Amino acid sequence: MRNKYIKVLLLALVAFTGCTKLEEDLHGQVGSGGVGSDDVPALLNAAYIAMRNPYYGPYGWWALQEFPTDEAIVPTRGGDWDDNGAWRALHLHRWQSDHTRVHSVFKDVLGVSYAATDILQYNPTPSQEAQARFLRAFAEFSILDGWGQVPYRDPGENVTQNPRVRTAQEEIDYLISEVTEVLDDLPTDRIDRASQDAAKILLMKIYLNKGAFLNRQAPTFANEDMQEVVRLADEIINSGEYALIDNYYLNFAPNNGQSTTENIFTGENIGGESSATGMTNMWVATLHYNQNPPGNNGFCTLSDFYNKFEESDVRRGGEYPGVTNVSGVRVGFLVGQQVNQNGENLTDRRGNPLAFTPEVSIIERDQNHLEVVGIRVIKYPIDYANGSTSLLNNDWVFYRYSDVLLMKAEALLRLGQTGEALNLVNQVRTKRGASSFTELNEQLLLDELGREFFWEGHRRTDLIRFGRFLEAWQEKPASDAKNLLFPIPLNQLGNPNYTQNQGY
Repeated sequence: MRNKYIKVLLLALVAFTGCTKLEEDLHGQVGSGGVGSDDVPALLNAAYIAMRNPYYGPYGWWALQEFPTDEAIVPTRGGDWDDNGAWRALHLHRWQSDHTRVHSVFKDVLGVSYAATDILQYNPTPSQEAQARFLRAFAEFSILDGWGQVPYRDPGENVTQNPRVRTAQEEIDYLISEVTEVLDDLPTDRIDRASQDAAKILLMKIYLNKGAFLNRQAPTFANEDMQEVVRLADEIINSGEYALIDNYYLNFAPNNGQSTTENIFTGENIGGESSATGMTNMWVATLHYNQNPPGNNGFCTLSDFYNKFEESDVRRGGEYPGVTNVSGVRVGFLVGQQVNQNGENLTDRRGNPLAFTPEVSIIERDQNHLEVVGIRVIKYPIDYANGSTSLLNNDWVFYRYSDVLLMKAEALLRLGQTGEALNLVNQVRTKRGASSFTELNEQLLLDELGREFFWEGHRRTDLIRFGRFLEAWQEKPASDAKNLLFPIPLNQLGNPNYTQNQGY
């Protein structure tokens, strides 16, 4: 069983890449011989585990969704975080087809698609098949979102042959049909596995973004698509299974798989036993070297984005039990003087006060400010109980109940039903300690989406859908329409079924 489990992981690593000698060797070694329906549970578990690399943590899909936006930046601090300009290129919209992160994320997400597809040749049960097909659709939605065309294979198809490629319209039609077909066979008893409600949310996202995926420069929103978003949202809302909670950060804290009524679909991490080790980077990539845990002094947000939050808004963060009393670190946005668990002021490595400033430059050269520029962000409260093992107990959050409410609000706004949309938005804002809106328009809603889902990998998709992605913002000039899609990675272009995206 263990060898068969490894086979799937190996195949996922090479799926959808070019016809390399490595692939040919693997194809000869990891064929389907000896694998049958008894092995499907292990293969399905391997497909869930394959989700960790591209999705859990800040270096995969999250990075492509956050750093090209007004929400996140990786400033070059002297020699730190230079990486030959790769991080700067994301924020400045200057990536090309050989960009390392564009390539690696494309490959890793398609690895999920292949691992899920491979299961289907081994006679899975209806529930197992539905879960595998959902995971494949989830991954293909990301590829559609990022690259606008989606490669695919049939179960058992030779991995050394070039995959076929669906256009955006073909992929949208396929995803709607596929997710709808498997929905009733999905389980309903776990949020850390594909479920019927997770499938409904994925369908909502397809319908909501459909017009943007088909015309990114001028998105349109058909009434029938918006009505489907509302219908699916109502099914989830009327189930009574979910509710907003007072403690916003509990949704992301250790044990968030059991302690909140907001999370609908999560990626399981079991503290001390089984976890995506990259989860630690949600803290390490942003914290300073002298904080606990020691960080790499990198990721931060921008002051214009931070200033969108009212002081009363609990999403701004503050002290958090089990974190601040252990290390002095707060949750949310870290700005100003930082302290340890005893309230004593911390310093940077030069002995200057460790006081994070709202101001940030994409290249910082002032030696006295290298380590303090930029507001840091802690979205997932730190799991100190399991930190020494890097096997953390914070489940990765894919879908939350507030996403359902705000997607419904957006659909209603686009249908001209502003009053009902306003009520839904204020339902979320009231729970977060923010003042109620007296009116609602697209700009106000886009800002609210930013506040509710900051640091969750939503922002790029939202900005494109609202027609704002190419605008200038802090440390980024206005950019070209080609940047509405990522380029097909250079090493994929040996497949003649791809058409390089326009402008690359």
